[in-house]
Amino acid sequence: MAVVSNKRPVMTLYSDAMSAYSHRVRVVLAEKNITVDIIDVDPLDPPDDIMDLNPYGTLPTLVDRDLTLYESRIIMEYLDERFPHPPLLPVDPVSRASARLFMHRVDADWYEKLDRILAGGSKATAARKELRESLIGAAPIFTAKPFFMSDDLTLADCSIAPLLWRLPEFGIELPPQAQSVLDYAQRMFNRESFQESLSEAEREIRS
Repeated sequence: MAVVSNKRPVMTLYSDAMSAYSHRVRVVLAEKNITVDIIDVDPLDPPDDIMDLNPYGTLPTLVDRDLTLYESRIIMEYLDERFPHPPLLPVDPVSRASARLFMHRVDADWYEKLDRILAGGSKATAARKELRESLIGAAPIFTAKPFFMSDDLTLADCSIAPLLWRLPEFGIELPPQAQSVLDYAQRMFNRESFQESLSEAEREIRS
């Protein structure tokens, strides 16, 4: 995947084609139809360009003219402010703060377990079980609103969908009592923007 739209690219995203962190940035880019040049990078062998731009050499890394950003949450919020339509965070301060808190909890409760799964070793098995049980326990939340704790799509949804897409890769199968999570996931996966956000490698997860 090279360019999200046919317009002249104004920014570049260095992306890991299999990382949920890179994927959630790509979801935001696709939701907002932002013109971007996406360059897939091997995270185990980043080019010198990345090391020059980002002292940590991490992915994703976004370059927008003279600005370089890393850490996916920072990039996502920047994109939402830089390209305000459609908004992916509420406008009023109280609701905006609540949405940011939801994003923090998604990272702390689910992405932390994802990181332990990807690290492998003895902790990975426990992390898979914890992630599965946490998603099952959260099932009632997914019945309350069409999106995560919201009537409208937010950055939290852009984070959750890439994680749910990867459940087969992690060997996690949700039971019938988590049907609301599965229904939510399918709604997200069916969005045109989500399909556009997928790298070829990510498509293989559910091929």
